[in-house]
Amino acid sequence: MKVETTKQISVSGGSVDVRVGGRSGTALVFVHYWGGSADTWNGVLAHLPAEQRTVRFDQRGWGASRTLPGPYHLDQLADDLARVVDVSVSGPFILVGHSMGGKVSQLVAARRPAGLAGVFLIAPAPPQPPATVTEEYRQGLSHAYDSPETVRHALDHILSATPLSEAVRATAERDSLATGFEARREWPLRGIAQDITHAVRGITAPVAVLAAENDVVEPPSVLRRHLLPHIPGAVLTTVPDVGHLLPVEVPGDVAKELGEFLAFVKR
Repeated sequence: MKVETTKQISVSGGSVDVRVGGRSGTALVFVHYWGGSADTWNGVLAHLPAEQRTVRFDQRGWGASRTLPGPYHLDQLADDLARVVDVSVSGPFILVGHSMGGKVSQLVAARRPAGLAGVFLIAPAPPQPPATVTEEYRQGLSHAYDSPETVRHALDHILSATPLSEAVRATAERDSLATGFEARREWPLRGIAQDITHAVRGITAPVAVLAAENDVVEPPSVLRRHLLPHIPGAVLTTVPDVGHLLPVEVPGDVAKELGEFLAFVKR
């Protein structure tokens, strides 16, 4: 079982609680999806070696960080992540970003921070928004977490493709509601549609992309067309049968692929 300590790190407008675990190896810095929290990664961490260095936190506007003031746009989230890395990590690290957290990770990687050994993107929002991200789509998405009922619908019909355990489902429901109005709407109304292709072309670290075969949010075909052409050297792997919530649907598979990427960047 991984033992973690929690430290408060100052960011613009306040502080975030950052959980740090392990004592050895390249640090894995986890960045959760829109509606998630640090707990999104519980299952993945359970499949990693106890000594593996890990860092995770609730992004601005979500969970324990929901009282932090805005703005909640991508650049602010990237500034927060960069600050967490600066204070929490000494030595090499890998950014591990899921969905919205994947887009935030791309922005930070494009800054080429010292120590960045690689970027591991899980069903990431691509840097180039696809044509399907219309105004109508974004308006509808902005209401996905309005109530417990809409959250359950999103989990059952959009975010997952396999049954979630009661404990995992309860955590996901709790996390999706643990936010304020502005943070909940910033990503679907603006962040998801922001084109960051000009920035990500500057990423020089190795990039691995993990896609889900039955993902209706960021399908593998979208990532092939709207991510791979813009990030030099990015390599995509598709996990069969699962949906957008890879870290909670198949945490063992995510940990396995992450372990292989760790071994690759150490060569």
